[in-house]
Amino acid sequence: MCEPKFGPGGGCEEFRLSGAKSVLDAPAFVKNYGLSAYEYEAGNGLTASAESLLLIGQEAKRQGIAMSLHAPYFISLSSVELQKRLNSVEYIRRSLSAARLLSANIIVVHTGSAGKISRAQAMDLAKDTLYKTLESVETYGVKIGLETMGKQNQLGTLDEVIELCSIDERLVPVVDFGHMNARECGGVFPDRDAYLRVFDAIGSRLSSSVAKNLHCHFSKIEWTAAGEKRHLTFDDTVYGPDFLPLCEAIARERLSPTVICESAGTQTRDAYLMKQAFERSRG
Repeated sequence: MCEPKFGPGGGCEEFRLSGAKSVLDAPAFVKNYGLSAYEYEAGNGLTASAESLLLIGQEAKRQGIAMSLHAPYFISLSSVELQKRLNSVEYIRRSLSAARLLSANIIVVHTGSAGKISRAQAMDLAKDTLYKTLESVETYGVKIGLETMGKQNQLGTLDEVIELCSIDERLVPVVDFGHMNARECGGVFPDRDAYLRVFDAIGSRLSSSVAKNLHCHFSKIEWTAAGEKRHLTFDDTVYGPDFLPLCEAIARERLSPTVICESAGTQTRDAYLMKQAFERSRG
């Protein structure tokens, strides 16, 4: 049985204060924390050299850390402007090349906005962009992960993501449980069964393998009437969602997800708390 993996998205405050010189030090830092995954953050753009990315990937392999890459935030699959969508195809191409150097098995992509057009129109544009992407890029065996989003005017409900991923097996969901909770103004995941329904939906509409090996994001997120406002730490007792039922669900069903924690500055510590909760749930 494959074990679930837990790790941080990007460098936490503790990492920055540790004397680490660069992201090259991140795999060892994560390993020393007892974790096994790390998401390289390129949300603001890919600026590292190919040589640097290759060195990070080699170090991650040495440390036994599973890598993923968060693609630039400015990717928009559903833009009404054709050039912006073609640019997004190019950003995905570059992200896949970077992921290959990092020895990452997935890139995480935001789907775009549905604020100024209907959701049906946004879905049609996103599908067109994905078809263009799959026709023109080399994926190197790296999955293109489409993320569930936290604002109500964004494309990216669970149903929308699953529908987009049904286009091709190279597309897989990235479920951000904090986003899903914030999008609905809380209360989405009151218990273990609520989390399991997400895995069940993916398993029934895509495949049991995709569901079992899901790439996930988790953080507690403050929300407003419009959805996501800002990421919090696990010290939050107001907004949620609670990570304990998720860990129970993973243990009970013997799932093997990769769970990337995106807490605000405490993501490595909080990822470790999730790992501990999973181990307690497993018994």
